Amino acid sequence: MKSGTKDQAEGTFHQLKGKVKEIAGKLSDNPKLADEGTGEKIAGKVQEKIGQIKKVFEK
Repeated sequence: MKSGTKDQAEGTFHQLKGKVKEIAGKLSDNPKLADEGTGEKIAGKVQEKIGQIKKVFEK
């Protein structure tokens, strides 16, 4: 798997995992878990964008 594609896939995974943590934190009234989920979701978006940029320069 190329580097850009791998980054995009991992970024999407982190976004999904972050969203799950965020919802679980809200449901369990755990603000620390919700904040951790939000941070992971944002990191996933950044990683996905990096993957998109890498794909452009790989061609």
